[in-house]
Amino acid sequence: MLKSLLKPVLLISAAAALTAPAALSANDLIKSGETVAVAKSTLSITPPRDWNKLSARPGKKAETWTLDGEQLNDISFYSDIAPGEPLLRERSKKRDPLPKLRSNSLLTDVPEFLEGTYRAHFGIAVFSLGASKPTKFLNEPAIQFTYEYVTPDELTRRGEAIAVLRSGKLFMITYDAPKLHFFERNIEDYRAVVASAKIA
Repeated sequence: MLKSLLKPVLLISAAAALTAPAALSANDLIKSGETVAVAKSTLSITPPRDWNKLSARPGKKAETWTLDGEQLNDISFYSDIAPGEPLLRERSKKRDPLPKLRSNSLLTDVPEFLEGTYRAHFGIAVFSLGASKPTKFLNEPAIQFTYEYVTPDELTRRGEAIAVLRSGKLFMITYDAPKLHFFERNIEDYRAVVASAKIA
């Protein structure tokens, strides 16, 4: 029984060991204690540990950091998303349009906005929103929520996000990782990043 439980963990860990050096080689190191602006915006982060910023940006107003390699423990920052704009870069506006932030969007609409984006952009068929609760972020009322989805290659991933609407624009930080092992291992690292966030 124990062997059967440990096997998936070992496979994921082995994959991390094999893919991380190649995945991280072209990326920028964000050093512990260094304050950096993210997603080309006024949102800044001072991480308490080193992270790697992926060179490929998922959107014009977004960027992603990771500890061990892309898809293993990813934090994505979305800043200054205005009404009429998507979270991610569109691949085809005509054939596969992404959901756009609405001018009348409320904080309670943000989880479904993220869900719709993931379904359309990543081809996610199974996506479930978890618990959500009001909180504070950037000194303003915000929403914190969880989610879970299955990737096209049948890997179950969990996520946690926090979001705020400032003057109608969306600022959000998400954390995505495989449900097995990586999510719980680095959830507190994500929360420490969120706690360090400031805006000019």
